Amino acid sequence: MDVKKRTTLIIILLIALFMLWDNWVVYNGGSSLVFTYRNADKKEEAKTAEPAGLPMEKVTKANEAAEEAKREEARRKAAADVITVQTDVFKLSINANGGVFQNLELLKYPDNDFQKDMVLFENNPPRVYLAQTGLSGGLYPNHATHFNIHPGNFTMAEGQDEVKVVMDAVQNGVRLVKTLTFKRGDYVVGVNHQITNLTGEPINAKLYMQLVRDSSRPEGQSRFISTFTGPAVYSGEEKFQKLKFDNLTADGTGEKFVRDTKNGWIAMVQHYFVSAFIPTEGLNRENYAKKLGEDLFCVGTELQVTEGGAMIQPHQTVSNDTGLYMGPQDTKLLDKAAPGLDLVKDYGFLTVLARPIFWLMNRIYDEVGNWGWTIVILTILIKLVLSPLSHMGYKSMARMRKFTPVIQRMKERYKDDPQTMKTEMISLYKREKINPAGGCLPMIVQIPVFLSLYWVLLASIEIRNAPWLAWIQNLAAPDPWYILPVIMAGTMFLQQKMSPPPPDPTQAKIMMFLPIAFSITFFFFPAGLVLYWIVNNILSIGHHYYINKQADKVIAAEQAAASQAKPVTAKTKRR
Repeated sequence: MDVKKRTTLIIILLIALFMLWDNWVVYNGGSSLVFTYRNADKKEEAKTAEPAGLPMEKVTKANEAAEEAKREEARRKAAADVITVQTDVFKLSINANGGVFQNLELLKYPDNDFQKDMVLFENNPPRVYLAQTGLSGGLYPNHATHFNIHPGNFTMAEGQDEVKVVMDAVQNGVRLVKTLTFKRGDYVVGVNHQITNLTGEPINAKLYMQLVRDSSRPEGQSRFISTFTGPAVYSGEEKFQKLKFDNLTADGTGEKFVRDTKNGWIAMVQHYFVSAFIPTEGLNRENYAKKLGEDLFCVGTELQVTEGGAMIQPHQTVSNDTGLYMGPQDTKLLDKAAPGLDLVKDYGFLTVLARPIFWLMNRIYDEVGNWGWTIVILTILIKLVLSPLSHMGYKSMARMRKFTPVIQRMKERYKDDPQTMKTEMISLYKREKINPAGGCLPMIVQIPVFLSLYWVLLASIEIRNAPWLAWIQNLAAPDPWYILPVIMAGTMFLQQKMSPPPPDPTQAKIMMFLPIAFSITFFFFPAGLVLYWIVNNILSIGHHYYINKQADKVIAAEQAAASQAKPVTAKTKRR
């Protein structure tokens, strides 16, 4: 075959292949690259495919309706696998696929916007927060296995104290029965796992419990709030250990914490609320924390369900009881649930001061029954404890006020000789026993107490939504009408007027501006904290006024004595 014939056949073959490919594209809904009439043919075919009397628009809507019906059917089937347990304190959704706790509403705690109940667990990506349990060591029932939920009434009726949910699954010859016990008024769910080896060989199944969560902060949290959000581990060896999401890795080696232990608990912490698995003590366990996905993390513990870690023998049944706390960071509830669980309350770096302050506040609240008046009484007690230091500071300020004109004259006299001025001022301070920094002492001492109280108000759910007076309905939130910050600015301004003015005019202007700056800052602080500062300022003003009056009397007596001494000295000299 010559070159011309061979070339012609290749061209024909290529054209045929191209035409076949073009027709295949059109057949699958695409547009022809050659012929424009094919789209019209397609429309014509679509018209002939229409049911008689139905325009294409209605066919499209019918298709959309069919698709929506399919989606609704899928949702209905998924909902059929979910049961809802409701007690007097929470409403919980449990998925039969794995027995996963996937939605939890706390009925006694409103959300940040006060429009609905607080939601803790949820499965609505990107927001994910779940509690999962299962068996490891083989292909045994786990948090992805479908469980059969035994029928029952899962809503706690009036006068009923307990609700039970029982579910079971069998996989590879191993049966796992989960029994969940919900009690009235209790945020701890009893979780019993019963494991039965149905095979003819020993198995090394272990029980795991884990909390899965994304790294996002709770919705509605203020930018001024910076409490800890993330996993935590507690053990008898190292006590409370916080783990950062950013440090967790897929292999679980990103954070250092107690892994092998026989006690403690694992938790997922966020502002005001916490969930924690509390296993039976005395059994060997291994804690773990790792990254599961792009923004998904878990903390858990793997438990040996037999003494000494022995294997489960054929037809042997072993049982384990675990508590799962899901609720508020209320100190009394946390203390009752597990040792050390109250440590999840984030008091910042001043925990050593904040915890005693909160303990004292609790004792006061038990007597007065109002958190606002509790803060007032607490402020008075703190003021009494610190009054000796305050007294010394105010006395120093009073003497400083007496010699302010003398110091001002020194500055004018030695303005061209700073070294001599410094020497003369130091000599004056020593001679008259003046401490120029003494007036700062009361403020310096107050700062740690102030910061500790700030963290107490920030972290304590007991004060969340706690009212005081008419317009203050939440001491843990800023004053909605900004009345307290304005009052605080007024008390600071009055204190400033009572203190000796700084010799430097620039410093004096800065000090006069401080009340305004502080009041603006306090617009965003919890109302309870502003209340503390106002009461402290009022007490300080009274104390300062008393010291000034006493100092005026002393100064007047000294001046009278000096005026009487001068004539006597003159007579003596004449003699």
